[in-house]
Amino acid sequence: MDDVGGRLPWSALYSFVKHLGGDSATAKALKISTGWESTLKTNEILANIYDQLRIIDIHLVRFISRGKTKPKFKPYPRPGKDNNTTRKIGKGAIPFNKLREWIKERTHG
Repeated sequence: MDDVGGRLPWSALYSFVKHLGGDSATAKALKISTGWESTLKTNEILANIYDQLRIIDIHLVRFISRGKTKPKFKPYPRPGKDNNTTRKIGKGAIPFNKLREWIKERTHG
């Protein structure tokens, strides 16, 4: 925790612990299951490679068909994630004044 410097909010600590690898000492002590229980993380690496190859494939198909064919990207299923839902946040950039108000509401009261 000395590396963080200053104070760490509970939400940040929770996020950090939640995303630990299954082979970490903290995850083992808290009995957190990530679904990727492998000391070499082979399954996670293979899923990432699969996703990258799929993206390359999509770009090649779009290039060869000159944009007429637009296949959808579907990532390899990961344990603990619901792949049936798509979550969109926002519609565009927030004007600076609204962002300042939003921050003020959350920091001062």
